[in-house]
Amino acid sequence: MTAGTEDRTLWIRRYHPADQDAVRLLCLPHAGGSASFFHPVSQALAPAVEVLAVQYPGRQDRRQEAFVDNVPELADRLLPVLLAEAETDTDRPLAVFGHSMGASLAFEVTARLEEADVPPVMLFASGRRAPSRFREEENVHTGGDQALLTEMKRLAGTDNRILGDEEMLQMILPALRNDYRAAELYRPERYHLIKTPVTALTGDADPKATLDSVQAWSEHTTGEFRMEVFSGGHFYLVGQAPQVIKEIKATLAAFMGR
Repeated sequence: MTAGTEDRTLWIRRYHPADQDAVRLLCLPHAGGSASFFHPVSQALAPAVEVLAVQYPGRQDRRQEAFVDNVPELADRLLPVLLAEAETDTDRPLAVFGHSMGASLAFEVTARLEEADVPPVMLFASGRRAPSRFREEENVHTGGDQALLTEMKRLAGTDNRILGDEEMLQMILPALRNDYRAAELYRPERYHLIKTPVTALTGDADPKATLDSVQAWSEHTTGEFRMEVFSGGHFYLVGQAPQVIKEIKATLAAFMGR
């Protein structure tokens, strides 16, 4: 499979210099999120790990572009970008990290990379139940702005200053609604099983992902599976950032210097 015509500079953000043999970590944001969410992660992991933070269409510097409202299409759009990366950087391992909706996207991306014979060395699935575990009653995306705001407050992943700024809210709500639609309607169809090892990360009080539903990621890989539970809710990785970074570093240490 060869790379397509998607512009890599639109999709991928590199925030910090990395070693020549650094492991690459593709980071996929949550619903309503953007590449900049992973700037602190990049800073903490550099230079041994190079973070490739993905910017979805329709937000920040890509706000003039149309949204992509389903996970498989987003994976299809991203794939040629990653294949182009693989063609120009054949020696360094690639791992994939996705949080919440980003974890579903990470699964779809990983399956496509395996099919293209450029498999990742690890999939980190954060704050998301397994692809086969979904809730038919989830329909936040069909509600009004107040329903989205209530959900944002419940998950505690948005700065309170933004929640109180009407102008800022009007900028982020369309992307949030689009991404909730993608996340809530996602069902694995083309792919159900990958070979890549999976490390599932979750908060012990996440209202969106019970421990059983996260453990079920083990059913979607023939590779090694581990689950790490941290204290916190859906955005546990913000409050537990040092511990999460430590876990990522320890997991990727086996692939450094290859």
